[in-house]
Amino acid sequence: MGKDYYKILGISRSANEDEIKKAYRKLALKYHPDKNKSSTAEEQFKLVAEAYEILSDKKKRELYDQFGEEGLKGNLGGCGGSGGSGVGGQNFTYTFHGDPRATFAQFFGTSDPFASFFNMGGVGGSLFDDEDDGSGFIGGPGFGGMGRRTQSFNVHGSPGTKSREYSQQDQPLEHDLYVSLEDIEKGCTKKMKISRNIIGTDGARRKEEKVLTITVKPGWKAGTKITFPREGDQTTGKIPADIVFSIRDKPHPLFKRENCDIKYTAKISLKDALCGTIIEVPSLQGTKTQLNLTSRIIKPSTIERIQGKGLPYPKDSTRRGDVLINFDIQFPEKLSQAQKDIIFDVLPNSK
Repeated sequence: MGKDYYKILGISRSANEDEIKKAYRKLALKYHPDKNKSSTAEEQFKLVAEAYEILSDKKKRELYDQFGEEGLKGNLGGCGGSGGSGVGGQNFTYTFHGDPRATFAQFFGTSDPFASFFNMGGVGGSLFDDEDDGSGFIGGPGFGGMGRRTQSFNVHGSPGTKSREYSQQDQPLEHDLYVSLEDIEKGCTKKMKISRNIIGTDGARRKEEKVLTITVKPGWKAGTKITFPREGDQTTGKIPADIVFSIRDKPHPLFKRENCDIKYTAKISLKDALCGTIIEVPSLQGTKTQLNLTSRIIKPSTIERIQGKGLPYPKDSTRRGDVLINFDIQFPEKLSQAQKDIIFDVLPNSK
């Protein structure tokens, strides 16, 4: 006696497409060998997949309803002949490909549900093992850079069966992560709390809150991207979206970043610009450096440099950029006639 695929899925013979999918979802999760360690789980998992493959396909279901399991194999004797069963005027035979995990992967969008789909390991761990490669993309276990995100891929069944294409992955969910220059200078850890929809092991949907840990390395550039694969909402038939955080420089009251250099603007009077002065330049490390400009005339275009007081290089934290000092020369609002006369007499005429 052949298999009763309706009984295997626990549905009536009049079940519609949605009821077939719902039954398969529930039973596939229940009997998946990665979760269910009973001795019969593997066989039940395979039977559930086989039943779904047949009843979810209109042509296979029609043939099964008419002739049973033997009809799918073309073994009908006088009814179907030796060349297979007739459906729609054509000979047709079907044999289950034997890979229930391929069926599962096509349905859920992943072949590894309890490592990445149900978030029970796999994508945790250290996410930041590799340095910034200069393009702003981060690799490492669980990341693979942005190249890890897969749009579509195939699962191959047994020989003689057609490849199955995975569902499309949702577009990445991108968020800006603002980091202070002080944190970029020494590195820091940021914890980001997310809320997403997931599908439980029983097939029910529910909300989950999760904390993602981002280790910001010293010197990371603005635009550096950190990707958490498949941490978006879980939906049937689609691969969850990647969550991507982009490093952004938090505005600083004193400094502005230029790659690994730090730009600082010193305000000085016109008198100091012409006669020379000594200024103190702050740093991200909290120290101050005296800059002796008593023998200099400072112009609006003047740039001074203090070496090694900038940000670390992303690939070599023993090297640092510089502090670049620009000058904002404060002109007086007005001058008395006597002051003008003195300046007129002292300063040379333009050429």
